[in-house]
Amino acid sequence: MPSTTATTTVQPSSKLDLPHKASSTFSGDQFFWSYTEEPHRTRRQAIIKAHPKVTKLCGPEPLTKYLVLAVIAVQLICTSLLRDAPVISLRFLATAYIIGATANQNLFLAIHEISHNLAFKAPLANRLFAIVANLPIGIPYSAAFRPYHLTHHKSLGVDGLDTDLPTALEAFFLDSILGKAFFCTFQILFYALRPMMVYKLPLTQIHLLNIVAQIVFDILLVRFAGVKALAYLITSSFLAGSLHPCAGHFIAEHYVFSPQPKSAKEAANLVPVPETFSYYGPLNILTYNVGLHNEHHDFPAVPWTRLPMLHEIANEFYADLPRHESWMWVIWQFIWDREVGLWCRVKRKEAGRKVGGWSVDELGANEAKGIPGVK
Repeated sequence: MPSTTATTTVQPSSKLDLPHKASSTFSGDQFFWSYTEEPHRTRRQAIIKAHPKVTKLCGPEPLTKYLVLAVIAVQLICTSLLRDAPVISLRFLATAYIIGATANQNLFLAIHEISHNLAFKAPLANRLFAIVANLPIGIPYSAAFRPYHLTHHKSLGVDGLDTDLPTALEAFFLDSILGKAFFCTFQILFYALRPMMVYKLPLTQIHLLNIVAQIVFDILLVRFAGVKALAYLITSSFLAGSLHPCAGHFIAEHYVFSPQPKSAKEAANLVPVPETFSYYGPLNILTYNVGLHNEHHDFPAVPWTRLPMLHEIANEFYADLPRHESWMWVIWQFIWDREVGLWCRVKRKEAGRKVGGWSVDELGANEAKGIPGVK
């Protein structure tokens, strides 16, 4: 079976003032607490210095909007073909898993691309098109995803801001093979509900439009294609974030799999633990190259089609970083390896720099006042 590379090369990062002990709101905390700045800004600066031309890779990718429309068309065709199929049938469930889940995972990641303003030049066009891409998912989320996701980038690993991080309670109660299997099966629900438990966003006009557009679409779909059509789309979305090969990216991106010394979880440790991991396998074709995750975090403004070029240009910065060889193996190892679990994430307080600098262009015109909890 493929394995995860354990050799690590960590880019240098700024040291912060070292607290006397790791801060935690949960006494059984076993996360990796870091007192160094997240690595991506440091590496980005080094790459730009070594290869100034990489900045020319930034900017929207026109192809994205056509792929999104094509995938929407595939899903609508499937809803029509399955309108007479029983929901509990091999035909319905196999189509939902093989085609539907793959298609909706693709749309999840299209919305991810669009959240970085990488489909159109105009921010408003990206906000509106994200709502269109959201339609076959069945549940409105694109408007809320963007500010939470941008905070994940600007506050990687920051406790109380990065909602990609599992909470201590999740890690404690799911710290077993059965618990991790439950998490992997229902991880789409954890990612959907956790952000609201960490901090809440203001309800803006773009959020309302997202909700109204989705409700209208769902009603029209049920009216003209039947309730099974909506059931197919929602089942596809659930399976896309469950035990599906493409769903492995959720875990592969930031969970620490490679063995770390015991000192890595001690407050006195100043050696950064690797916290972002790339995957260069074939499933990137279906997922907007999200596997190139170190590259994406280093340069969020580089679209999916140009991330391989970034990797090639700055190869000396990426060649020795830890990586995953298989998303399917990631899920398997996450569940069965007793040394890997929800505790295996790097957390920090504010990483030596204020999380902020939000502009109207970054947040969208209706979110200009900022995000609660983000300075």
